[in-house]
Amino acid sequence: MKKILVTVVCSLLALSLVGCGQKKSDVDPIAAYGCDVLNVYNWGEYVGENVIQDFESQYNVKVNYSLFDSNEVMYTKLLGGNEYDILVPSDYMIERLIEEKLLQPIDWTKITNKENLYDGIMGTAFDADNTYSVPYFWGSVGIVYNKNNVDPKDVETEGFNVLKNTKYADQVYMYDSERDSFMIALKALGYSMNTENMDEINEAYEWLLELDKNVNPAYVTDEVIDSMVNGEKDLAVVYSGDAAYILSENEEMDYYMPESGTNLWVDAMVIPANAKCPALAHEFINYVLTDDASYDNSATVGYASSNKNVLDEMIAEGGEFDGNVAYLPRTDNSNDEYFKHNEAMKKILADLWIKVKNQ
Repeated sequence: MKKILVTVVCSLLALSLVGCGQKKSDVDPIAAYGCDVLNVYNWGEYVGENVIQDFESQYNVKVNYSLFDSNEVMYTKLLGGNEYDILVPSDYMIERLIEEKLLQPIDWTKITNKENLYDGIMGTAFDADNTYSVPYFWGSVGIVYNKNNVDPKDVETEGFNVLKNTKYADQVYMYDSERDSFMIALKALGYSMNTENMDEINEAYEWLLELDKNVNPAYVTDEVIDSMVNGEKDLAVVYSGDAAYILSENEEMDYYMPESGTNLWVDAMVIPANAKCPALAHEFINYVLTDDASYDNSATVGYASSNKNVLDEMIAEGGEFDGNVAYLPRTDNSNDEYFKHNEAMKKILADLWIKVKNQ
């Protein structure tokens, strides 16, 4: 991702300034918040270049910033007694944390920047009133394809079924995830990705078996990003933020979200019930929603911001993602869904996914 000029200028002034022209605060964090250390647990490579250090400088605090690579790892750490003040889980995991009473409500009177939030990702099914969660990033899952080697009409007419088109055998990357793969198969078949109907799930299983047998896809995770930038294959299942980066680096690539629907997801900031520093946690959430911090986050990471002002600036003429169709997910397709928490179904899909890959 290219760096914006203001970031470079701010970095040069960082010896005496924070926030590009804002003097370092002389606030006493112990007096103001009852603590001077904030424990944040977030996804890897999921924060702006200056967000953490600027927050530390502005509020005279220390941020212990830890990383996880799956919602399940984060959940296990939390149950194991690890104490955090801020977590950034995904929608279905937030639903689980709410059900198990592992979160405390957000005090929205302390979130003065709530007016910056994009309405399209508020009031979602997993937290209808945003009682417990404040959106951080959001996105979708779609298809990145080489428009020189893949007929765009195939992608547009077949949707996710294009991944099974034998014309593109040995040229497909599938994301190595039972949740995402069964979502793709179910949507291709016209079903809900949250179905509990075993006939539909078995049909999706057969769909994935046929894909594996007839197209010989490569099952990958994050390595799909560099591989598609380098043009190593012609079709790939990719998360929208990663797709935005691929498109910005390789002009031969394009992005498509099938009309049959896909996964629309939100990762959000939450405060665990056992958080030691909830007052400072609220301050951090409010800070992340500022235009400057949100811009840094989105420009660095590539995913759609929860800040509506930043969204507009990113896609405006001359913006970081001007003309990049992958950056801004849609919110107007009734076939798109959020994942729901369902541990029993997750186990069934995981077992079937192993069989798909080992056939």
